[in-house]
Amino acid sequence: MLRKYNVRRAVTSGDLRDVTRWRGAARDRIIPAIAFADDVNRFSVDEFRRLYRAGSFSVFAEVSNEYLGIAPNDPRWEPYFAMAEELDIPIGIHMGEGPVNGARFPGYDSYRVRFTSPLLLEDVLIRHPTLRIYAMHYGSPMVEQTIAMMFTYPNLYVDVACNDWLMPRAQFYAQLKQMVDAGFEKRIMFGSDQMWWPQAIGESIRSIEDAPFLSKSQKRDILYNNAARFLRLSDAEVKADNKR
Repeated sequence: MLRKYNVRRAVTSGDLRDVTRWRGAARDRIIPAIAFADDVNRFSVDEFRRLYRAGSFSVFAEVSNEYLGIAPNDPRWEPYFAMAEELDIPIGIHMGEGPVNGARFPGYDSYRVRFTSPLLLEDVLIRHPTLRIYAMHYGSPMVEQTIAMMFTYPNLYVDVACNDWLMPRAQFYAQLKQMVDAGFEKRIMFGSDQMWWPQAIGESIRSIEDAPFLSKSQKRDILYNNAARFLRLSDAEVKADNKR
């Protein structure tokens, strides 16, 4: 699917062994990420530092503290955020709806809606003013809070992953337009959050391409340019991507 839709750089998260296999299959397309909160009990700060310096991963994502019932500004995460700021590792943190609509999902009993609030990132961003962080799922449905945070903290980006194919299209478009109308189209990044259904990648791309309120340049920004800037791709990498 990455090749079919010419996805040039895919931040790919999960268990480190699985991500390493994916990267081996498509090294020119996969940006390796490591599931931060899931591994917090397995990897110490020093071990994360070693793995990063060895090139095993490039992004902390996703930070799934919400599923653990722990706020993002909880003190136990502080050493990891500090290390990410020190090493300039971008972080993607889950800020959005839970795994299923209308029921508690087995295995996710600790999930708490209140930890969706993007306002909980404020303490983190104040303590770490140069930390690159993006709120996955743009803090849906708390979009007003997301806009307030993006207005105040220019290093905060968002992605539209999963919302762009799983949620009702009218809801997604209304929320996306709200962020664009607020002037933040340069800090909205595409994502699929494809977990078990590879066709979600194509559905996600179409949701952006078909958005009637987005200009051609805004679509290009969301699908590529904004992530290239956030991830600090080199001029050579961007040039190579544009030739594909």
